[in-house]
Amino acid sequence: MIKVLIVCLGNICRSPMGEAILKDIAKKRGLDIFVDSCGTGGYHIGEDPDERTVAICKKHNVPISCKARQIDTADFTNFTHILAADESNLRDLMRKRPPNATADIRLWGSYLDNKPIPDPYYDSLNGFEKVFQQCTRLSCVFLDSVVGEEATE
Repeated sequence: MIKVLIVCLGNICRSPMGEAILKDIAKKRGLDIFVDSCGTGGYHIGEDPDERTVAICKKHNVPISCKARQIDTADFTNFTHILAADESNLRDLMRKRPPNATADIRLWGSYLDNKPIPDPYYDSLNGFEKVFQQCTRLSCVFLDSVVGEEATE
């Protein structure tokens, strides 16, 4: 089974949005994959996603429900894919990666254009909308690449 962990800094903006979108697209394609998200930092452990993340997901009818958590050593063997939102997150993941890690750890954007997902935390709602659109494209390309199926939208 494909198990995907999407990672950003605090797990309240990009990664919970990415988790929600990837789950939604996989479900619409009839794919049985497990998706979770976390942060490299422990700044928001136990918190709900940023209200702007929730608002944008609701606007697009994408269900979102998670509590912020920090990356754990077990994640490196429990997941098949760990997708970092940006290069800083990727560096943190590689630094925390244990010797027995089995997950494919990479920049999520590496499946499309190698572009990072910008942190919209200090941006307007428009910044969150742009992240939503980018996560949607990345989710489709990731599933096409890993599962080999095209979108059925």
